[in-house]
Parts: sequence; structure tokens; C-alpha cells
Amino acid sequence: MLQVVAALIERDGRVLICRRTAQQAHPLKWEFPGGKVEPEETPDEALARELEEELAIRQAAGRELTRTRFTYPGKPAVELIFYQVGSFAGEPKNLIFHEIRWALPGELPNFDFLEGDHEFIEWYAANAGRDLRLY
Repeated sequence: MLQVVAALIERDGRVLICRRTAQQAHPLKWEFPGGKVEPEETPDEALARELEEELAIRQAAGRELTRTRFTYPGKPAVELIFYQVGSFAGEPKNLIFHEIRWALPGELPNFDFLEGDHEFIEWYAANAGRDLRLY
């Protein structure tokens, strides 16, 4: 099964969200930064690599919050691994997205996110500021 990591990078009560380009799969949909876990790496390693490739931040590390599964029509199931990123070096810069934005957790349901993120977003928006380990 394909594994995908998704990073929750929080700052001042907001979380960083990214909008795909018109040329990418699922054009102009919002998502959390991250991406596919390659066969030779762990999810933790994929998290650090993807955030460096997408946002120019280094040494990203965090704790896993939850895993969910989602199947897009006509594609194999994906295991989504959501991380709360606790540390990294550098300042996030947009290297590949149409745009990036800091959003309040309660605003997330108003954005057109990838369908696989919807269940997590509902929970996250309702529980922001609480101990997220309970999910």
C-alpha cells in the first residue's frame, strides 16, 4: 500500500496549508505539505525529505498523530500518516505550490482540500489547542 506523510506545521495558532498547482494531480486542491514514502525510507525520513523539497526546511521532525486510509476512484488505497511537526531548521518557503498560507484550524473546512484529508480536518478543526495525541 502506498504511504503518504502529511505535516501539520503550527505557528501562532495557525497551521501551514499548501495549494497544488493547476498542473498537478488534483489541481488547485489544498493539502498539508508532505508526500509519498519511498520504498527505501521510513515515514519519518520521508517527512524530512518532503519538507525540504517542498518548503526548503531542514531536519524536520515530529510525532505521528494518526494514520487513515483513503481510496481515490480508480487508484489503489493510500495510507495517510499525519504528523505534528515539532522542530525544523529554516523558514518555510514555497518551492513547488501554487500558494501556501497560514490558516486557523477552524477555517480549514472552508478550503477545498483533497478528499483523503476531510475526515482528519474535521477532527483537527474541532480539537485544535487540545492534546492531539488523543486522536
